[in-house]
Parts: sequence; C-alpha cells; structure tokens
Amino acid sequence: MSFFGRNRAPRGTRRSPTPGSGANYGRQGTLSQPPSPGAGSTTLGNEDGRPLYLCSPFANSALVKGNFKTIVMLPKYVDVMEWVAVNIYDFFVNLNEFYGVLAESCTQTTCPAMSAGHNLNYLWQQTSGKFVQMTAPQYIDTVMSSIQIMLDDETIFPTNTNPYTFHAYTRSSQLVLTSSPYHPDHEFQRTFPGVSRHIYRQLLRIFAHIYHAHFHQILHLRAEPHFNSLFAHFLAFGREFDLLEVKEILGDPSAGPQGVMPGVGLLFEKWREMGTLEK
Repeated sequence: MSFFGRNRAPRGTRRSPTPGSGANYGRQGTLSQPPSPGAGSTTLGNEDGRPLYLCSPFANSALVKGNFKTIVMLPKYVDVMEWVAVNIYDFFVNLNEFYGVLAESCTQTTCPAMSAGHNLNYLWQQTSGKFVQMTAPQYIDTVMSSIQIMLDDETIFPTNTNPYTFHAYTRSSQLVLTSSPYHPDHEFQRTFPGVSRHIYRQLLRIFAHIYHAHFHQILHLRAEPHFNSLFAHFLAFGREFDLLEVKEILGDPSAGPQGVMPGVGLLFEKWREMGTLEK
C-alpha cells in the first residue's frame, strides 16, 4: 500500500484559510528565471539593508533544533520512491496552506511580478517555449494547479504500487532507478525522478517569493518558526535525494543574468553555517 493511499486535498479547496498542518510542524510547462524589471520586495529589512529573514532572531527561529538530515533519511524497509512521493505531497500541501493565509496580501497590485530577490523575477515558460511574465498570484496559481494535476495522475503518483517489481535506491545522495521490469499501470515510471525535480524547482520558487515579499506577514502571524522549519526540511530533503541542485538555490554565475541568486540563497548559506543544513 502506498503512502499516498490516504485522501488527497480536493482541487477546489487547495488554499486553506488557516495555516493548518503547514503551521503544525493547470498547465504543463517548464519554469525559467530570466530577470525582468518588477516591483521591489515588500519585506522590510534592518538598518544595514538585510531582509528580516536573514536577521537574528528570525533566521534562528525554528521548531526543530539541530541538523535536519536525521528526519529526511530514508527509513528502513521503506521504498525510496514512496518516500519521495509522500514527502513531495506533504511539502505541496503545507506550502499551499501557508500561501492560503497570505493570499489576500499577494495581489496583482502588491506583487505585479513573481519576484524572489534583487533584480530577480521568475517567468513562466509556456509549452510553446515562450516566456511570459505573470503577477505573483497568477504564477503561483498556475504552478500549484499544474502540480495538483500531477499529484492526481495515477501514472505519475500511483496509489497502489508493488515494490517487488520495481526497485529504486539512493547512491551518493542521488535517486537511482534500476532496470527491473515494472507494470506501467501501478508502478512508478522511470520519469518519476525528473518529474519530482521539476515539482521541487517550482515549489522552491514559491518559497523564495514568500520570503522575499511576504516575510513581514509571516512575522505578524508569529509563524516564522513553523515556516523556517518547513523550508529547512524542504531544502534538506531535496539535497538528500538529489531533487535540488545547489545552483538552483544560490544561482549559477555562468548563466549570466539568469544566474541571479534568489534571496533565500543567503538563508540557505546561513543555515549551513549554523549546522541546520549540511554543507
């Protein structure tokens, strides 16, 4: 029985009016991040210009103390594909519920672009290959709708799998598939690692926008320990199973303007220095 045997969140109620489990702790296409002019961050900073999420005590605020690696490691006797699938689902649900609390503040007026750092706006790449700029709420709704469709697709996230006919394992923190035969109707496809990485990149960009543009609202709700813990868990899991490359968090200098570092890249580095995340 898959971890996904439990009920999924209905499509019509993707956004929750309260933090819910996130606090307790549709279109296909690829995403691109060329910077374009847009509104600046609405997140207030301290006197030296640093955003609040990098300042003490907010950057240190968390529900979980110590290194997150211990809670992301593959449990004994659990299939790695199942473990990745159920965690992606949980990250999606928790982030969606957090965004639901902030949705009234993330409007076409306050967030005319999907900003995530200084001179960094994310663009949506249509299936035609054309990049289009969206407001942040439009962008996030498009991303979350596309992920919901994938989560509901039994060929991508099967709810009844047989781990004895398909094998996956980790090697050097990478998701590796063997060539064992599998039944396409109830097994994870060989494309699952790629789909998982695609979803992870999308979710990272939503995290990045919330930190950049709405962290002061997180503080107003006194939810920074919850949100920081969720994001640190997300980063640790992504690095453990090769779902997220460091350059996606820190930017890729070789990519020119497209390699601009998201604001959360500095938070990632700070948490690595603190020992919250592995270096």
